[in-house]
Amino acid sequence: MKKSSVFFTAVALVFAAACNQPKTETTDETTEVTEEIVEEVEEMKTENPEGYYGRVIEAEGATSIDEFAKMMDGKDSLQVKLLAVAEDVCQKKGCWMKVKTADGNMMRIKFKDYGFFVPKDITGKEVVFEGVAFRDTTSVDDLRHYAEDGGKTAEEIAAITQPEINTSFIADGVVIVQ
Repeated sequence: MKKSSVFFTAVALVFAAACNQPKTETTDETTEVTEEIVEEVEEMKTENPEGYYGRVIEAEGATSIDEFAKMMDGKDSLQVKLLAVAEDVCQKKGCWMKVKTADGNMMRIKFKDYGFFVPKDITGKEVVFEGVAFRDTTSVDDLRHYAEDGGKTAEEIAAITQPEINTSFIADGVVIVQ
């Protein structure tokens, strides 16, 4: 009886010791990796010339937003570089912008892998963005989130009750041309 008690006490002590071990190695490794990622992101920011966000793209060869409608007709998605005027920008982070399409609707441009943001003060400026346009349904929750990010009032946000079917865009690069 005494042997089993000693055994269980020893097992309990081993478990207790294991649970109380400091996790400095993992924390140090995690801190180093986090610092490396932060440095890489900072380097990416400084590599881009002023006015360029994400992958550096050239404004030359961009299709006008009016021509885009014809190109997109009958397609579910399209790789394209577009020239348009930024009509609205996320006022929290600059994590999306909107441009007006030829039919007067707004197209939301998000940035690939949430990897970069644009300045919050570019409304009214010409921008060129390159990536993939696609047909999409935006849920009521997402529309309300975007409205909040865009600085809309509580009444305007509450008035959003239907999802939208529209063209969306994931850009991998943006350049402000004006």
